[in-house]
Amino acid sequence: MIKTRHQYQNTNRQIQIFQEALTNARGQHYEEGSDEYLFQQMDVAGLESQLADLRAEAHHYEQLVSAPPSRIVAESFDELPIALIKARIALGMTQRELAEQLGVQEQQIQRYEATDYASASLQRIGQVIRALNVQVREEILLPRAKTVTDVVSVIE
Repeated sequence: MIKTRHQYQNTNRQIQIFQEALTNARGQHYEEGSDEYLFQQMDVAGLESQLADLRAEAHHYEQLVSAPPSRIVAESFDELPIALIKARIALGMTQRELAEQLGVQEQQIQRYEATDYASASLQRIGQVIRALNVQVREEILLPRAKTVTDVVSVIE
């Protein structure tokens, strides 16, 4: 996931490099069925796959910046950190600005986001939510209680 404008610019440079490499790989002509031909086909497939991934990441970042959603869904608690990073990007807030809001160094936010907030305490996550001025809905789903039908089906 692209998390900063700098990463976005680097990704666009990588897209250009991969596009040139793909053009060059496609420009090579080998006898069909030869080892060189097979290696070329694998090379082209790999480059196409990488290029598609890079373009998808760039497009996702562009969407967050140019057409911010009104809602970001985190399907589980594990997805909350990524949702917070997306919210920061969609709000047009830089890592530096978030750091200033929290009273920490920008590098600390960079470290948090590099690991998707793995080292951040729950208290810090709460501070990030407040600094972003976003609402997070908490919902705890309990396991389904066993019914008489469940017990009977196990016995049968």
